[in-house]
Amino acid sequence: FFFSSDAINRTMTMVLPSIPLSALTALLILSSHANAFSTGISSFRRAVVTKISAKGGMDAYDAQMAAMVAAVAGGSTSPAAEQVAAEMIDSSREHSNAATTSPTPSVVAMGLGDIDSKSAITALEASQTLSVAGIASAIPDLAVKPDASYCPATSGFTIAGNPVKLDASDAAGPANVAWLSDLCVDSTMSSLTIYNGPLSDVPHIISRCVITNDDTLNFFLDFRPRGYGAYDLRDAAGNYPGPDTLGRKAFEYSGARKDFDSKFGTEDVLRFFEDIKSKFEGSVDNPGLGDDSLHEAEKVTRGPMALDVSMPLSASNVDIILNAREKAASLWLEWALDSSHGHRPGAPINSQYVYDSKYKINAYGALLDVYVKLFGQSDGEKLAAADSGPIDEAYVGGGS
Repeated sequence: FFFSSDAINRTMTMVLPSIPLSALTALLILSSHANAFSTGISSFRRAVVTKISAKGGMDAYDAQMAAMVAAVAGGSTSPAAEQVAAEMIDSSREHSNAATTSPTPSVVAMGLGDIDSKSAITALEASQTLSVAGIASAIPDLAVKPDASYCPATSGFTIAGNPVKLDASDAAGPANVAWLSDLCVDSTMSSLTIYNGPLSDVPHIISRCVITNDDTLNFFLDFRPRGYGAYDLRDAAGNYPGPDTLGRKAFEYSGARKDFDSKFGTEDVLRFFEDIKSKFEGSVDNPGLGDDSLHEAEKVTRGPMALDVSMPLSASNVDIILNAREKAASLWLEWALDSSHGHRPGAPINSQYVYDSKYKINAYGALLDVYVKLFGQSDGEKLAAADSGPIDEAYVGGGS
């Protein structure tokens, strides 16, 4: 991978000699991809996808599922993923034109400005590089996707004038990692996104830290469930609609939530999230599940443990975020390597593929909303397309 700062090189020199690395890991770390990057955003591949109806929960889910399974079985490629993505972009632009965009408010009120934005992002990038190296070492199938990666030295890809580095990879074999985006926008953002393929029910992970106004940290961490649990219908008090509202579907959704909680949302993991939040200095919560202001696409993709907070930029807060992101990546890797989370062959894998196809188009819409609000319409669209990766992987546990 390409490293854009001396600090990262120093960190790698100090830490990596003590870590046994595979040849592939060394390749991932040392290769600069000098001739492998393109400056454009790859067009979305056609896919059989439909948007989940957020306001109505999953009332139409069975019909959508049946239609998509039939389409996949028949080899259909309509409607196109790029068509759905285009609708989301049009909606985003209409909203942007109708509203006056205001900068993210600062939360600094404690005089904690003891680190600048460039130093903070450099530290977060170095830490993330080590986490990705650890993942690559443990998952030998993980392979670089040069056509979806961006190198500051050759791509010319910038956000608000800041160089973008995006190292994309996947593992189309047994590890079944559909998409890994190791993203850094200089002095602005460090983000790690991993989408799993349909061979397991391991949660997707989104770990993102953005600096706004040169003084505010915006931290988002989420393990996103692989099945629908009606999380978007949860109210602000954490309650879910019951059989009187959803009928028998309430039991189905409750079962999905219990399955997720028993495997991934355990007491230890919940305690980990609570511990992170308790350590921050001056943090405030951003809108979460149950808040009507949350974007519809975010509602149907966000997990029940999601942490979304803003706080003053300080060395202490950066250090807490750094450690939390490393721990979260380690948890994801532990789950990914646990064969007990694998689906049995057949219908479960096909159903997971159909759900994941729905998820990825909605995840793109959610990310588009986040990035447009942070970076403006044009830059937001470019970054959302790059960071989301292919909206559909044309395989069910095979190759991409």
